[in-house]
Amino acid sequence: MAGAAIFLSALLLFLIQPVMARQLLPLFGGSAGVWATSMLFFQALLLAGYAYAHGAVRHINPQLFRLTHTALALLSGILLAVPLPVNIHGLPPAADILLRLSISIGLPYFLLASTTPLIQAWLAVHPQPYRLYAVSNFTSLAALLSYPFLIEPRLGLGLQRLVWTVAYAAVMLLILSRLWSVRAEPRSGPPRPPHPRQLAVWAALAALPSILWIAVANQLSQSVAAIPLLWIFPLGLYLLAFTLVFQSDRWYHPGILRWLIPLAVLAVLAGIRLHTWSRSAWAGLSVFGFGLFVLCLFCLGELARRRPPQAQLTAYYLAIAAGGALGGAVVSLAAPIVFDDHYELPAAIVVIVLLAMVLLYGYRSRAHLVRLALVAGGATAYALMSQSGTGHKTRNFYGTLEVRDAGKGEAALRELVNGTILHGSQFLAPPYRAIATTYYGVDSGVAQALDKLPGPRRAGLIGLGVGTLARYARQGDVFRFYEINPAVIEAATTQFTFVKDSLGRVEVVPGDARLSLELEAPQRYNLLAVDAFAGDSIPVHLLTSQAFALYFRHLEPEGVLALHVTSKYYDLVPVVTNLAAAAGRQVRFVRSPSNPRHDTKSAVWALVQGRSSERPSGPVWTDDYSNLISILK
Repeated sequence: MAGAAIFLSALLLFLIQPVMARQLLPLFGGSAGVWATSMLFFQALLLAGYAYAHGAVRHINPQLFRLTHTALALLSGILLAVPLPVNIHGLPPAADILLRLSISIGLPYFLLASTTPLIQAWLAVHPQPYRLYAVSNFTSLAALLSYPFLIEPRLGLGLQRLVWTVAYAAVMLLILSRLWSVRAEPRSGPPRPPHPRQLAVWAALAALPSILWIAVANQLSQSVAAIPLLWIFPLGLYLLAFTLVFQSDRWYHPGILRWLIPLAVLAVLAGIRLHTWSRSAWAGLSVFGFGLFVLCLFCLGELARRRPPQAQLTAYYLAIAAGGALGGAVVSLAAPIVFDDHYELPAAIVVIVLLAMVLLYGYRSRAHLVRLALVAGGATAYALMSQSGTGHKTRNFYGTLEVRDAGKGEAALRELVNGTILHGSQFLAPPYRAIATTYYGVDSGVAQALDKLPGPRRAGLIGLGVGTLARYARQGDVFRFYEINPAVIEAATTQFTFVKDSLGRVEVVPGDARLSLELEAPQRYNLLAVDAFAGDSIPVHLLTSQAFALYFRHLEPEGVLALHVTSKYYDLVPVVTNLAAAAGRQVRFVRSPSNPRHDTKSAVWALVQGRSSERPSGPVWTDDYSNLISILK
């Protein structure tokens, strides 16, 4: 029964993570920052659960502990009935997410997190507790892999949450029955605590792979899309390494790793720049995956080699959880403040290489290691600066935004880039500033739709970019932009002139477009353009039947809904086709070619207008159901 409790607790711990993150994504524009911040929350709660279990081992009154744990379990069941808050205002996005998660899932997750160390240590149920730890991690891996391939495509979010709640209640009953049926033997005295230096080593070896996998997931989400798969993939590799090294010493071979680590470092560094030479998401996953797995195997293998006797088991687990939470805090909280780009990943690689020099390659000279650290750090900093260009960068919850200049003379351009996504460009020479560039040239679908509308025109535009579409506004027109990222608003109004030079009236509404539209009275737009991108795709909450119904509420009866569906990695055409059919609307796709002279890119726009009797030919995405994996190119 104890093994079953550990198994089921680990299953629920990791299944709820993508469920909660997906519930929060629509409230924050589909940003990858939602996943990073959510992961920090879960790591912090894991640390709290392990600390609680560590204290329980020393508890002198088992009966009082049983009563306390039972009361917390009952309270957690009541709190699960509280819906996810939707009206929290005035907090930074990260703090907002942490507060919402704390209210909705905090106590249940805390109790589940305490299960593995509590049952292993306080009830002393297994002669080889670290094997159970490996089983726990393997179960977590199985839960994660099942989500994008089995659960997400088949169950809506509401049903996912309901099933999880029922399963949680059953697991709590199982744990409480175990707690009250087994007589816990009080210890004669507190176990001898580990040396502080040993605790620091455990925490450091746990923190580095935590930084690695979260930073890799962040990078993938910024480049492709903020979807469960691109967080589950690196987390799954991390958990696989955890499972292998704690299941058996046979999986950790320092001799082999001496050869693999240099290749792994090169693979991760290549993966960071992969978007510059590859159009395949699978190629990026393969390169990143190999490097991440090898480096995690090294760090976690060294951590497993240093596992203590069972008397210090909860202190060991506590140090591991502290390291994991520290890694999450570095990526989610510290890095956006300290760095103007995603430098935490190469910085972590430098530290791991230095660690490997000591633990794998036998370097013991302190002076030599200091010189090596200075050279490696300097070389990494130089390489990053040489790749990043000379533009101005700013980083916030929504990613890294860079304004950079390119070209010379009449061809001189200013570009706005977020990660790998080009948000727009403008010619710097005054005679050419009014030229519509990138995805908004005169041949693009949105330009054609605007040109056919009689004036004066009232247009709603989801996604500001550099404000290129403001160039199409005429005298008497009103163009109303919705933009969630304050750094984009700042850049578009100070570094580019499309908004300033527009002939019409331009309004900018800060915040998530869908939430803003839900609060506004019908705007009677002649055209509503959806051009918001999170990674390489429109955020899912802007591509659902509920979103389409909202768009048409704000459009005139003959108004045009224009959606920018250009994507390297996703085929959004069938998604929009089915959504239009479900809404009883006609859809036409306009593909425009690139024109280097005007700096326009090939683009695909969907124009939804007029009635249709067509029926959807496939699943229709809703707020409760979507399946990005099915449309991966």
